[in-house]
Amino acid sequence: MGDPMRIRAQAKDGNVLVRILMSHEMESGQRKDASGKIVPAWWIQEVTAKLNDKQVFSCEWGPAVSKNPFLEFTVKGGKAGDKVSVSWKDSKGDTRTDEATVS
Repeated sequence: MGDPMRIRAQAKDGNVLVRILMSHEMESGQRKDASGKIVPAWWIQEVTAKLNDKQVFSCEWGPAVSKNPFLEFTVKGGKAGDKVSVSWKDSKGDTRTDEATVS
């Protein structure tokens, strides 16, 4: 499991802007190490986000997404004090979930 995600959620005009920086190596399976062996593929496959335990966002990624990916989206109907929860699952089966409070 990677380091904690850095999540910022800001309310403005009835919407919540969510910004997430995920810590993950995101190997495509095409790179070689110093000895010439292929580095095995390993990437985040699924990302889901919830606002107050209601799913508001989901996506599926492939090996072309960059290392330590950044994700940003807007949710309608949120307010300061709400809870945003973000989860991911990678190609090795590892998962991570982190939360933030909307400011």
